[in-house]
Amino acid sequence: MTLLGRLLKNRKAGETHAAWLRPNLQGPDLLTVTSADFGDGGTMPLVQCAKHVGGADVSPGLAWGPLPAGTAQLLLVVEDIDVPLAKPVVHCAALLDPGAGPLEPGALAKDRPGPGVRLLRSFVGRGYRGPGPIKGHGPHRYVFQLFALAAPLDGTPGGAPVERTRPGALLSGVTAPVLARGRLTGVYER
Repeated sequence: MTLLGRLLKNRKAGETHAAWLRPNLQGPDLLTVTSADFGDGGTMPLVQCAKHVGGADVSPGLAWGPLPAGTAQLLLVVEDIDVPLAKPVVHCAALLDPGAGPLEPGALAKDRPGPGVRLLRSFVGRGYRGPGPIKGHGPHRYVFQLFALAAPLDGTPGGAPVERTRPGALLSGVTAPVLARGRLTGVYER
């Protein structure tokens, strides 16, 4: 796998297609998103990484600054923007009840989501999938993006329930105004 990583070293999705830059997910205000597990741009602990690299797929604890008045729901999207594909890979997507408060570590688990967490489809199933990049590919950035929505996201324009919608269609289908947004980036390399 190290050879494959070296061969793909210069191929990375980048931020161009990240949720953060989608026109329908822009907002007038910024939120501060933090984690006690790592700082912005810091290395993610092994426990938060994928099981195949020795981790436990435990989602980090996340907290955010005051939400703007009128926040009906939060959309959390975790993307690997350095994957060697044309677009970032969604490692986790979830809708959060704004009154539920910060997320405890493990709150994005497939089998036991935390209070106020509604898990959506990601690149591979539901729930948090930790970092597990190709060995030798270099550092990967995992961007935890939080969007404060003015209306609940219950369905997509095509009428499909959000739980069954693929990540790309879900992100394109957000029509509720975004009141504020914030992000936190964790880094992991093998």
